[in-house]
Amino acid sequence: MPMKKGYKELLAEANARIQAITPQEALSLHGDPDVVFVDIRDPRELTRDGMIPGAFPATRGMLEFWVDPDSPYHKPVFASGKRFVFYCASGWRSALATDTVQSMGLENVCHLEGGFKGWKEAGLPVAMPPAAERKDR
Repeated sequence: MPMKKGYKELLAEANARIQAITPQEALSLHGDPDVVFVDIRDPRELTRDGMIPGAFPATRGMLEFWVDPDSPYHKPVFASGKRFVFYCASGWRSALATDTVQSMGLENVCHLEGGFKGWKEAGLPVAMPPAAERKDR
């Protein structure tokens, strides 16, 4: 039975509603104290591949709960009023996540076009996750 709406349609709809920035644009924001890079990849991906230095790890499965201030799982970083740059491995999950948190009311959000792969291919800095978040240590 065919899907009512496939992932390609979901991505097209999300991308029409959100802002995507290139790795070069993201680099110009990196290090700005008013910008938070949010890595929504699985912790195993961070351990295996690294992450953008200083990014906040927020697995996709918990993101809505961490963003919502009424949730018992809320993370204060999402109430900081800062700008958020979401990213995943290739830009698909982060497009959907950015669309979702934007529809929830989180403002000043965008996502990294091409994801972490695009960041790395552009030769931009990569760091390993902090030891507390690494499962192999």
